[in-house]
Amino acid sequence: MNVLDASVVNVALPVISDELRFERSGFQLQWVNNAYTIAVCGFLLLGGRLADLFGQRRIFLAGAGLFTLASCVGGLADGPATLVLARGFQGLGAAVMAPATLTVLGSNFTEPAARARAFGMWSAVSGAGGAIGVLVGGMITEWFSWRWILLVNVPLGLALLAVVRWAVPETRRPEKGRGLDVPGAVTVTLGLMAVVYAIAESHTHGWRSPQVVTALTAGVALLALFLLIQARLAAHPLVPLGVFRNRPVATANAVAFCSIAALFSTFYFFTLVLQHVLGYSPLRTGLAYLPLSLGIAVGGWGVSSVVPRTGPRPILLGGLSLSVAGLLWLSRADETAVYVSDLLGPALLLGLGMGAVLNATTSAATAGLPPHQAGLASGLLNTTRQLGSALGLVILATAASARTASAGAEAGSEAARHALASGYGLALAGAALFAFAGLLAALAVPAPVRESSRPSRGGGGSLAS
Repeated sequence: MNVLDASVVNVALPVISDELRFERSGFQLQWVNNAYTIAVCGFLLLGGRLADLFGQRRIFLAGAGLFTLASCVGGLADGPATLVLARGFQGLGAAVMAPATLTVLGSNFTEPAARARAFGMWSAVSGAGGAIGVLVGGMITEWFSWRWILLVNVPLGLALLAVVRWAVPETRRPEKGRGLDVPGAVTVTLGLMAVVYAIAESHTHGWRSPQVVTALTAGVALLALFLLIQARLAAHPLVPLGVFRNRPVATANAVAFCSIAALFSTFYFFTLVLQHVLGYSPLRTGLAYLPLSLGIAVGGWGVSSVVPRTGPRPILLGGLSLSVAGLLWLSRADETAVYVSDLLGPALLLGLGMGAVLNATTSAATAGLPPHQAGLASGLLNTTRQLGSALGLVILATAASARTASAGAEAGSEAARHALASGYGLALAGAALFAFAGLLAALAVPAPVRESSRPSRGGGGSLAS
């Protein structure tokens, strides 16, 4: 529900614009996506901390309930303002719910092999959700109504609420004295929202526009204040900065940023290649995504039994190598591309590679931390992924637009299709560079400590190891 809703509306945006008359209302259509992304980014760290403080199941149920209610309001929206507001509350519900999912899994699956399998399933589902969203969006838009893209969450959400209350045990509340860092929560939430807002608006108004410069300056200042609060002022910091001395956590977040920047940018540009360059319908576009979706699911599930034995580093290196190869191959697609020979192979390579990376990154990001910091670790990981997707997309979209504009081809002509393919190809090559940067970061992920190398008495390992 979380990941799918970040991408499911993309295919339906033209229909939504026509039915709700976005252009006449003064609302920009991009805010159907931006409202969701900004809310998710801004509240993820706070959501992870709330799960630690007030109980994982309780916070998960609160987020799922809000997400379900907002989906219902959005599906019944009669105008742009209602839909954008509902998408914002969907994002808030997702930000509360997403960190709690990893916290619940980490607390209930304590044996390494079982935890790896659980994280493998989580990674497979979350990674494939972004790709499946295109298929689901195309099918629902073409066969039913765009409204069911959101309304389908209502029965799913109600079923989820019932099953979680039955199947997931509540965790004990933390000891007294561990309060919520309110100044830290406010500054990081507003800072992240301001930065993501600036990124979202830069594509429309440009980086030098007053609204972008103001939002970006305010966001950076608020985030700097947040770091000061965490380092010097907070009695119970929202993000104890010492967590970044944990090498697996620090390097896993670097890998997550780069890999998600590559993957989610690919979702966007692969869709444009299929629809704008090759002329695929929404439904055919969704079907073309199936190999990528299945590859992510198989890759994530397939390495779940391997990670406990090898550690995450070899999985990350192998998965990112496959992803780089797939993206470089995909970047060569143009208006003459044939699906079986030019698109199927790279989609499978990228899917298998990224599925493995998502699994191993999750394992690395939660390694070596005590249970009471599980929500913090998952909140950090999800925040890093959201920022990676936002930054990666705006950087590559700017590069693609510049390459396409430089061609100066007349709209609708064969030359215009070639210019679009050239711009999208440049963006996909840029996604390969992001994946390669993730590969370099993965080299710093520590190898697992073998039992024979551990001291037999006293000592013990440090948190960083």
